Amino acid sequence: MASRHQPKLSPEVWRGSHAPSLADIEALGLESFARLPKGLRDLAQDVLIRVEDFPSADVMRDMDAGEFDLLGLFHGTGLAHAGAVPETLQMPNTVFLYRRAILDYWAEHHESLGAIVTHVLVHEIGHHFGLSDEDMDAITGPSP
Repeated sequence: MASRHQPKLSPEVWRGSHAPSLADIEALGLESFARLPKGLRDLAQDVLIRVEDFPSADVMRDMDAGEFDLLGLFHGTGLAHAGAVPETLQMPNTVFLYRRAILDYWAEHHESLGAIVTHVLVHEIGHHFGLSDEDMDAITGPSP
């Protein structure tokens, strides 16, 4: 039932719509990365962005999380730990965006999909640089 304060949408608006794909979320992530402040982008240029539907079983076990609990995850060596592991053994620093959890969150909140992807991306990159929540909110705005 539509609220008196929300515009009434025709069901036809949704008839041809599809859930955003892995590629769609990746495109949003890359666009979000391109819009980050230049200094942060330059520092994070080695960070890969990967989109998967769900975290792996190992990640869920290690994080004690369910399929929809994690919107994203930074995997790699943060700057505070750089040099602690020989470079020949290091995997590339990667931000994982979990499409299904992001879409679930989007469906239940009043944020745009782009804003959610940006927030998750900045939050996960922020782990790499040791940014505080306040630093990250200065880039993206308050948490969705």
